Amino acid sequence: MDVIVAIAPWLVAMLLLVACSGMFSASEAAFFYLKLEDRKRFRKGTTAQRAAASLLSDPDRLLSAILFWNLMVNVAYFAVASIVGLRLQNTVGSTYATIFSTVSLLVIIFFSEMLPKSLAVLRAPALAAFLAVPVAFAVRVIDPIRPVMRGVSTLSQRLIWPRFEAEPYMQVSDLERAIQMSMQSSTVLEQEEMALRGIVSLSDSLAQEMMRPRMRFKMFHPPVALKDLDAEMTPSGYLLISDEQGDDVVSAINLVDATELPSSNLEDHAQEVLVFPWCAKASEVFQQMLSTENEVAAVVNELGETIGVITLRDMMETIFSYAHGRSERILQRKTFEEQEDGSYLVSGMTSVRRLAKHFDVELPETRHATINGILQEELEHIPEVEDVVEWGPFQFEVIEQHSEGHILVRLTMRQEEE
Repeated sequence: MDVIVAIAPWLVAMLLLVACSGMFSASEAAFFYLKLEDRKRFRKGTTAQRAAASLLSDPDRLLSAILFWNLMVNVAYFAVASIVGLRLQNTVGSTYATIFSTVSLLVIIFFSEMLPKSLAVLRAPALAAFLAVPVAFAVRVIDPIRPVMRGVSTLSQRLIWPRFEAEPYMQVSDLERAIQMSMQSSTVLEQEEMALRGIVSLSDSLAQEMMRPRMRFKMFHPPVALKDLDAEMTPSGYLLISDEQGDDVVSAINLVDATELPSSNLEDHAQEVLVFPWCAKASEVFQQMLSTENEVAAVVNELGETIGVITLRDMMETIFSYAHGRSERILQRKTFEEQEDGSYLVSGMTSVRRLAKHFDVELPETRHATINGILQEELEHIPEVEDVVEWGPFQFEVIEQHSEGHILVRLTMRQEEE
């Protein structure tokens, strides 16, 4: 009896440590077992659910904190178990000490690993919301030492397991030829061929070529109320919310898929947008959207100013639609409208890359991505109706100019000089 009384405080400490370890193990399973629908619902849910969604926005930080605290608790548990085992060995013999050590090991395996994680998988949304606040506190506590942990991790990876970036063994042109050959052998259906071409086009396009220009979307200044929409769908399908100055897009709400919206303060339920430079690959933007579950990306220029946005719906339309151009998506018109005299009507936002691919011609080097940029450079002013520019094998004539900055151009192939 005296032995039990002597080790009772240590046993209580071990039980508390098992409970703490079980909490961190359960939180690890619950947070990372959440489905995409659960994460989207958490962003608009209660305070605890929003805290859970915020933690999942940086999964590396969350996982590092959980593993750190779980390791610290387990080390403390085994330290206490060792103290109790030594006392039992000195008082009642090594047999009881061995039995106690074995039982201690089984207890922490079952009650702090197997049982908590099994329950967390079954009730992931409820447990993630319940544990969000204590886990958030634990994450904040170790934030000051995270740079040290990150440095040690990076150093060990580079010394023990260096990673080398492999060069691509296939170019975009190789993929396009492979798709064409597959179609010739009838091994790929028409819809699959369309999707493959759309995916390849993302890897060969820049964010500037895919984006909706600033003149083609509407921003709302916070606070935003439902009545501000005037019962109309926005051109992009998203409620784009600006910063306090009204200059840049900072958050967005998918209006197409939204089933219920509050009448006021919509910005509190909006999702933060991604930010990419104009020269980023469209495929990188798409990959980041999928990995972070963000549906809108702001495109910025060299000065950090928002010049356009790319939405996930735009990306999907590019992949799964026969019309891959911005004119089809944004202006609802064909990119190249052939006229009876052999000329074409094209939008000023048509990309130079698409122009070269459609006509299969070699174009002069240019730093501009669209016809609009070429016209402004050649004219040295904003294009106006009846302006004519000869560039490469083309002659451009501006025939329409709209208030939103959109222009319509008549494109004619120039006769080759003898």
